[in-house]
Amino acid sequence: MSTMTIDEMMTSNPVPVRPQVRLTRRGRLVVFLGTLAIVLLLGVVWGTGSVATEQAGTPEPTRVVMVVPGDTLYDLAAEATPADGDVAAMVERIQRLNALDSGMLVAGQEIRIPTD
Repeated sequence: MSTMTIDEMMTSNPVPVRPQVRLTRRGRLVVFLGTLAIVLLLGVVWGTGSVATEQAGTPEPTRVVMVVPGDTLYDLAAEATPADGDVAAMVERIQRLNALDSGMLVAGQEIRIPTD
């Protein structure tokens, strides 16, 4: 039968030592590229869903207005908005309809304004 003294118990390391895992430069590159490939694959899978339908859409009824010096997008929207309508909503609608990045207009520019 063997015996163990208290000194031996205190000096021994009770926690097992785990070897450290270290990735090399190539290993880090492989992990990065693998993660990037998975993210891109998920993006392609989720992005391929089509929202198109088989029926053609109906075009929005519009009129074309030639911008003259002094015209602003807000003024054109205010003229096209019904009396109880929201002018700011009409400004956004005109910007979307004409693919405008900002509310800036240039004299001579043709703008489509909704008529309904």
